[in-house]
Amino acid sequence: MAKIRIGFSTHFEVENELVGIGTDNPTNTKQVLGNIHASDAKAIGVSTLATYQGFLDKKARFGKSVIDINAQAGTLGEIVIDGDVTVSSGSTLCSGVDELSLTDSFSVPTGNTDSRIHCQTAGSMRFNEDFGTLEFYTGDEWRTVNSIKDTGNRGRAVFTGGAYSSYGDFIDFVNIATLGNAQNFGNTNTSARFFAACSSGTRGLYAVGYKTPGAGANELEYITIASEGDAIDFGDSTTSGYAQSSLSSSTRGIWAGAQAGGYSNVIDYVEMATIGNAVDFGDTTTPLDGAGGLASPTRGVICGGRNPDSGSTGISNNQFITISSKGNAVDDGDLTHRRKDLGAMSNSTRGILSGGRDGAASIQFSDIDFITISSLGNAKDFGNLTFTGAYLASAANQTRGVTAGGNDSPNYWNIINYVTIATTGNALDFGDLTVGRYALGGLSDSHGGLGGF
Repeated sequence: MAKIRIGFSTHFEVENELVGIGTDNPTNTKQVLGNIHASDAKAIGVSTLATYQGFLDKKARFGKSVIDINAQAGTLGEIVIDGDVTVSSGSTLCSGVDELSLTDSFSVPTGNTDSRIHCQTAGSMRFNEDFGTLEFYTGDEWRTVNSIKDTGNRGRAVFTGGAYSSYGDFIDFVNIATLGNAQNFGNTNTSARFFAACSSGTRGLYAVGYKTPGAGANELEYITIASEGDAIDFGDSTTSGYAQSSLSSSTRGIWAGAQAGGYSNVIDYVEMATIGNAVDFGDTTTPLDGAGGLASPTRGVICGGRNPDSGSTGISNNQFITISSKGNAVDDGDLTHRRKDLGAMSNSTRGILSGGRDGAASIQFSDIDFITISSLGNAKDFGNLTFTGAYLASAANQTRGVTAGGNDSPNYWNIINYVTIATTGNALDFGDLTVGRYALGGLSDSHGGLGGF
């Protein structure tokens, strides 16, 4: 067989003949068995690159050809993909690419929440079919990619229901970043008190609570926070009760404990982006009612309340749950003292507990506690409200928390206070509710639980 030596500046072109390098029986126009070292290579048509090297710090452009990369070595300076690229759930693509430009589309793996277990590499991204969101793995947990469009109404706190002397259907709202009186938002479907509210970044939900004398309710209703309007039916909770605690992440709304012909240890949850009945999450450490609820993106904390052992007096115990997984609550330190029917709110790191009472209606509180949500431990003193009261509602963004309403018999407050969450100190006057009332619910579109599942 003749040997051909190709030297410097030699032009070698193969059009139709089969040429083999390292094989006596080529099957392609040019087939090379072994490594290819090239400073500049261009493949047109359907190409299979079993291994590629020599493209270091060069630009690799993949068009709409079928490219099968079984292995790769080296670090590419830039990859440009002109066509569609699909990475299946069973594929792993690892590279030290400095820049990746896509001029058409890019498809990530898809699957439901249960299939997350198959992809646990930090930085992995996928589309969650249950929630309709992009999510990524931090190495410790799955987090949603923030895809909320700010229409200029972000940062709202909404206060739902409540009663003065009877049962109310009021919904008020304020802009947390500013000071001023609340404005009318709309009306609840059900006139009631003891509303327990929670929210995602777009939707507010609440358990109706106590709608007729001596009877709890099981109705769940929702609103769209960015727009004013009346509430819409969502579904039902698993039990009929009132004086529940409530908290939420970006996707899950959770209610715990209730007065339902006795104290309840039930924890319910819903997927807030859908509509339907609540399902069982787990149990609190003891049956209770009148607790406060708050959350970080991963952890929910159920604070205070009362239980069968405490009778009419409150308890100081805090409990926590992991929001993304179902299961029973676990003890999590204590408040500075016993309290029930308190206000609770948080940013992503700190929880704020305000007001409440202990035993008789005449024993009301004005003091404020704070906890660090990520660590187990007891609450510390934060400051005081400008008023004393129980059955009040709280809501927050990442900077400021607001607390509204409540009663200190025989007074029914229309007062709204605010605090700066990262500091400690006494609350200041924010404005007034449209109607003074107690046993109302508080929620916001920018609270500490957002960003988690």
